[in-house]
Amino acid sequence: MATRDATWAYRNRFHEAFARTHFRRFGDGLVSSIGLGTYLGDPTDAVDEQYRETVEQALKSGVNVLDTAVNYRCQRSERVVGQALAAADVDREAVLVATKGGFVPFDGSQPADPAAYVREQYPEYADTFIRGNCIAPGFIDAQVDRSLANLDVDTIDLYYVHNPETQLETRSREAVYDDLEATFTRLEERVAAGDIRHYGVATWEAFRVPADHPSYLSLPEVVRRARAASDAAGTTSTGLRAVQLPFNVEMADAFTVQSHSGPDGHQSALWFAQEAGLDVFTSASLMQGQLTAGLPDAVAARLEGDTPAQRAINFARSAPGVTSSLVGTTSPAHLTENVDAGRFEPLGADAFDAVFE
Repeated sequence: MATRDATWAYRNRFHEAFARTHFRRFGDGLVSSIGLGTYLGDPTDAVDEQYRETVEQALKSGVNVLDTAVNYRCQRSERVVGQALAAADVDREAVLVATKGGFVPFDGSQPADPAAYVREQYPEYADTFIRGNCIAPGFIDAQVDRSLANLDVDTIDLYYVHNPETQLETRSREAVYDDLEATFTRLEERVAAGDIRHYGVATWEAFRVPADHPSYLSLPEVVRRARAASDAAGTTSTGLRAVQLPFNVEMADAFTVQSHSGPDGHQSALWFAQEAGLDVFTSASLMQGQLTAGLPDAVAARLEGDTPAQRAINFARSAPGVTSSLVGTTSPAHLTENVDAGRFEPLGADAFDAVFE
């Protein structure tokens, strides 16, 4: 489990190589504002080996945020993260390990008949999957156990319920909130047991779309449900700590769309999260590589960095309330370029706001 002392020691080891805001607060510890994502790549041994090298290089380069999911690359990404973490010359307690559960985790490769696999492996939930997604408490509870084994860790630092908005395709919003509350209650119990340290919700659309969008989920309601779950589990405070959502120069909805009710009116997801004390981890910082070709000239001119990728990463981690921006790569060379973005200061608040004027 990541600890205050170990993450601060990690920061002290690396901070002189980076700009002032590279390391940011997460709880009582510090984490890098650039994290490594592990979504990309085919489920092959060759990609596994590339990831092992890339994860180890990240850890010895000043990146102590590793993000994965049980379904990424048919469980291979979690397993590789665990192997690299064990092999790296970095204290496990210095690293924030985040993973997700909610989608069917095929085992090593995609089966010839995915539907048959689901019926065989998860008969009690087979009728509840929507496009491979299930957020029922029993299913998520089992995925926590699977992730603990894949990662070979005693505690997962941050565990996300993965894309719950998928459920809205066939179910009511109230039913999805009810499932989230029940699942949060189970996660509160896992926090109390020491299996996870914090939990959160990882989304694609839910928090950055208007309230009348079919995929919309209310952040205030999610927070309320987490508090109810804490009460039901008998914990002293909620373990809900973070949200993950896409954010980049072409997908800035989390900053521009004001669809969450706050004390002073409607707010964007980023502003609501910041005021609610939720950490934000951004995904798609390079829009799956598309932004490496360049940013709009007016935006690029405001950002520091030697390459389009570095400027794009610095845009994502300039947004208010962002703790860490995740960048996926299996290439050690690309990793070096991405990490070097942290040697430049991101935009200040006024300069960031000016981008949208």
